[in-house]
Amino acid sequence: MNRPTQALQAVDQSPHPEGLTPPAGWDRRGLPGWTYHSPAWFDLERRGLFLTHWMLAGHVADVASAGDWLTYDILGERALILRGRDGELRAFHNLCRHRGARVVDGVQGTCRSALVCPFHGWVYNLDGTLRGPARPDSYDGMDRSAFGLKPIEMQVWHGFIFLRFHPGPQPDVADWLSAYDADFVAYGAAGLEEATEGEDRLAPWSSELPVNWKSVRDVDNEGYHVAMAHPGLQELYGDDYRDLSLEGGLNISVGRFGGTPPRTWSVRNYERLSPPQPHLPHRLQRAWTYYGIFPNAVIAFTPEGAQIYGETPLTVRSTRITGRNYKFADESRQARAARYLAMRIDRETSKEDQQLSIWSDESMASSAFDDFHLSDLEYGVRRHHDELRAILPFLDRPTAPAATELDQWAEKALLTRPELLSNQPEP
Repeated sequence: MNRPTQALQAVDQSPHPEGLTPPAGWDRRGLPGWTYHSPAWFDLERRGLFLTHWMLAGHVADVASAGDWLTYDILGERALILRGRDGELRAFHNLCRHRGARVVDGVQGTCRSALVCPFHGWVYNLDGTLRGPARPDSYDGMDRSAFGLKPIEMQVWHGFIFLRFHPGPQPDVADWLSAYDADFVAYGAAGLEEATEGEDRLAPWSSELPVNWKSVRDVDNEGYHVAMAHPGLQELYGDDYRDLSLEGGLNISVGRFGGTPPRTWSVRNYERLSPPQPHLPHRLQRAWTYYGIFPNAVIAFTPEGAQIYGETPLTVRSTRITGRNYKFADESRQARAARYLAMRIDRETSKEDQQLSIWSDESMASSAFDDFHLSDLEYGVRRHHDELRAILPFLDRPTAPAATELDQWAEKALLTRPELLSNQPEP
């Protein structure tokens, strides 16, 4: 028996990781409402959370060939992921060393042999080194080796690309996400391909909402609302849906389909066309599985493909939701049709979740809002909030702290976490 076969048999026998059970008498409150609309607090989240934690930026399939590039922007930082001539993948600040212009503009693209800054024409090699400035005779003895693009920390795990702009508390991605390894091996996640044909040209997709980012995540972190708010998913899953909360800000949501007679066109034809996947362990067959990644991302698999999605905060009251779709290699026509139908079902679910996020966010500013009172089926919301509490202060206070308290905490934090200093916006 060869090693791949042994590995798949081992995966087939392993269940999903055991989820954390809500303890007796657990605190059913959520974050206080002021944390959803305080600009001062949002600045602490920017410095102490988003710029010091791993951000999911894409998949190696998005930058498969030499010269392919992908960008990722968040809260004033601009990243460029670039495939070099040597086949290596590298991440840099998307910032020309001359005057700081974007070296590339857009979400994704390809360059033939070099990157040319659109402002003054500085030229960079595909490994980030400076080939030369425009009009080099106008510089007195420039050391080109000192003006390459600035690197950003990057790690690739099962093909997925993670970036971190400044050092932070999380371990290496492979250690942090090891609970997901067996499933991602079974899916062959590293071999996913970019889905860019037909309707998938809508991907990468994005949508902007007038809400705080946490309102989006609160909706996505629990399935209690599925039966009421998502008729398409409810028809697909029936009662066979569960959420599992894990350590380290991770969570898994699983919905199995095929157990109830479908009624609508999309669900009925999806279940008919979704092809058997005998290479997958039983727990992943005929299932949609979502893998949550703290603080703001999800990797989701169906038997036909995968997607990533997450929320990028823009301001304290505006958020961009983005996503990318992927397919498995050697996709059959039947699998492609099933993947299209899955996307139709998911697209409606996303619209419904966006409306729920708006309603939830509105309530955070109301004088009538007291607090969350979470069900056992919403334990994932509490777990996410607890992860935030472990990183940032004042989250158990019912009212916002004074600006002086926030400043004092920030000053004290800078003494113990100097990486936050470089995250401060310029005056």
